Amino acid sequence: MTREVVVVGAGGMGRETVDVARAAGVRVVGVVDDRASVVDLGRLARLDVPFLGSVDSWLAHDGTTPWVVGIGAPEVRRRLTGRLAAAPGRAAALVHPAATVGSDSHVGPGSVVCAGALVSTGVRAGSHVHVGPGATIGHDAELADFVSVNPGALVSGSVRIGRGVLVGAGAVVLQGLSVGADSVVGASACVVRDVAESVVVRGVPAR
Repeated sequence: MTREVVVVGAGGMGRETVDVARAAGVRVVGVVDDRASVVDLGRLARLDVPFLGSVDSWLAHDGTTPWVVGIGAPEVRRRLTGRLAAAPGRAAALVHPAATVGSDSHVGPGSVVCAGALVSTGVRAGSHVHVGPGATIGHDAELADFVSVNPGALVSGSVRIGRGVLVGAGAVVLQGLSVGADSVVGASACVVRDVAESVVVRGVPAR
């Protein structure tokens, strides 16, 4: 089990990731961010989390500590992971103790499962996947790398979610469907048919 971690990202998802790590008993060495704002830094200070500077400065001076990218946007997370891939430290998976991960399920490296999330049995979640607070992933679902399932979303059983997809807050993807890579399912949408790659769908039913 990972004993310590560096979180990449000082924004809201980064601070949620800090909370997940601490709840799981993992020491947060600090946060790195290329574009941390004054507001971000103030909020980190309130959490008593050290700010370690930019990604490149951390890689130059350390890079050996396990890391996780706490940024919600899949494409940004993918780009940062590419920069971090050469670091000697490995990507860590973080699961909040108030989340449920069912039997025969796998959560890949770099992934974050937040408090209240329910990951059912037989789920395969790839690398650098985010499952937000209160989200549900049904049995035998497959989430490819860099997927984000936002708070309160429901991915039903045997669903296939492609690489880099964002499923918005409160959205529902019905049983057995697929969502193509790099697509976005809008908040509170209900997906009732397969979704192609690189599109945005919204509404009930989602179009």
